[in-house]
Amino acid sequence: MRKVDRAEIALQVMTGLGKTEAALLQELESLGRMVAAAKEEIAAMRVENVDATHLPAATDELDEVVKSTADAANEILDACEALENLQPSLSGAAAETVGACVTRIYEACAFQDITGQRIGKVVNALKQIEQRVRETTGRYAPSAALPARSAPPRTEGERLANGPQPMAAASSQAEIDALLASFG
Repeated sequence: MRKVDRAEIALQVMTGLGKTEAALLQELESLGRMVAAAKEEIAAMRVENVDATHLPAATDELDEVVKSTADAANEILDACEALENLQPSLSGAAAETVGACVTRIYEACAFQDITGQRIGKVVNALKQIEQRVRETTGRYAPSAALPARSAPPRTEGERLANGPQPMAAASSQAEIDALLASFG
């Protein structure tokens, strides 16, 4: 006959659970604490910056790339059309060279459609990621407000070196002229 521990007897009387069931209950409670801690860690990652700032900015930038590429391709095609109109006034070899070059340019301009399609796929993927991040962070909201993290300080050069801006955020020519006039 096995020796019965007083704690085990007390546990059985109070809960009606045996030693195995009590151990299982303790394990489940431990897993529950681990899941709660994981939820807090996910919430502490501050992914709201990703879904609120970074991903939308990335998709906007890619949309601008597609637009700029289309605009550039249209300019190239307009120049090709001007060369085609000029071609009849040229003689022999010059006319053939212009014609061959214009044809090569037309063929090369197919890049715009292909890159637009590929970038469109990336934009769609980013939007799906953004949605999943939003769903995940909504599910695992922190139980207490976490202190806001501040962005690391940037030098003036880093603030100015943002590359091309979306048209909506770009400075107007009047603003640029006023800035240049302020240097003189």
